[in-house]
Amino acid sequence: MRQRVVRVALVAAAVALALLVVPLAVAIRVSFFADERGEVERAAMAAAVHVGPRFAAGDPLELPSGPGEGRLGVYDGQLRLRAGTGPRTADAVTRRALADSVIQEHTGGELVAAVPVSQDERVIGVVRASVGAGTVWNRVLLAWGALAGVVLVALGVAVLVARRQARSLSEPLEALSRTSRAIADGDLTARAAGSRVAEIDQVARTHNEMVQRLSELLRHERHFTANASHQLRTPLTGLRLGLETAISDPGADPRTALEDALERSQYLQDTIDEVLRLAGERAATASRPAGRPAGALLEQAETRWHGPLAQDGRRLDLVIDRAVAALTVPGRTTAQILDILLDNARRHGGGTVTVTLREIGDALAVDVGDEGSLTTDPAALFERGTTTGPGQGIGLSLAAELADSTGARLSLTRRAPTRFTLLLPESQESPESQESQERG
Repeated sequence: MRQRVVRVALVAAAVALALLVVPLAVAIRVSFFADERGEVERAAMAAAVHVGPRFAAGDPLELPSGPGEGRLGVYDGQLRLRAGTGPRTADAVTRRALADSVIQEHTGGELVAAVPVSQDERVIGVVRASVGAGTVWNRVLLAWGALAGVVLVALGVAVLVARRQARSLSEPLEALSRTSRAIADGDLTARAAGSRVAEIDQVARTHNEMVQRLSELLRHERHFTANASHQLRTPLTGLRLGLETAISDPGADPRTALEDALERSQYLQDTIDEVLRLAGERAATASRPAGRPAGALLEQAETRWHGPLAQDGRRLDLVIDRAVAALTVPGRTTAQILDILLDNARRHGGGTVTVTLREIGDALAVDVGDEGSLTTDPAALFERGTTTGPGQGIGLSLAAELADSTGARLSLTRRAPTRFTLLLPESQESPESQESQERG
């Protein structure tokens, strides 16, 4: 690109100089020859003044100096050279001057001016002045040489300016190309830098906005995959164990097993819907999930997690304020957050797990605590990748995102023994309308 910019600038400068220099060179030639013709004519006229009235009688003449390197001569009425220098016999220009007119002509490689000398209204002689055209051409060529030097200097300056401008234009584009190549190689943190060219800056800003949106899309896709894997692992395990138990027990009631599998399948569907909702909508614009009674949600969570905790020799206690148990909260989202907190308590906590439902002002609070202790920095606890033990650090981050998407808030309220508190807004929908929405 740099070479193309330099070539374009040089062509433009050359065309501009040609349009200026060619007429100027012609003007120099015309001006120099016109000036020289005027000088020759003035020399002839000055000499004509010195020709006295007794010239025809043979008086000697004292002529002034001629025009520079030229010649100056006086001819009588018979066209013979009487004084000065010039052709021995008058030429055609001198003859025409006998007609009582001043003659200027470029002939025979000379610039010639012939001025008639009159006495008593009669032409008695002619003063002839001439200078070689080569002398004028030498001055013209010198002037043209100086003009060519100026042109070369101008072209040199044009080259320097063009190279500088080409560098100013190409460096931001080359940097943008390197940034694009880095992004193509997987570095989504690369961003195009600004420059002093407004149009290129606009391209860089548009490029950065595009990369930012692509990064957001990829981040959502990665988070969706990780969230789905994290949330589906436990329900799928429960569904499989339930079906395996029904198959291995000859006395099991198939209908009960199928109903349990159907309920677990519905919960899997709810989990998928929540993960999709979180991946596809921002918290500020996400539709609020339908409401369910808070007490019923805790009891369903107790049903899901009583068995896994019992297998580890641990208890799960519910403490429900019956005065607020019937109040509705965002249903599926709350269930997902409870599952994450209970799974976290099972994997990283210890002792009895206690889930408490209580009212705080205009909100409901759900406390999930155990008898363990937390050593992780609370400031980074809900950042993705931060874990309180073995794991990928997805659960608490996902729980916080789910809470934010419905206007709820999840926080660590005690480190030892550990307790997380979920503040829930009361849903404005009844359970009946919620059920109709889920069927639709």
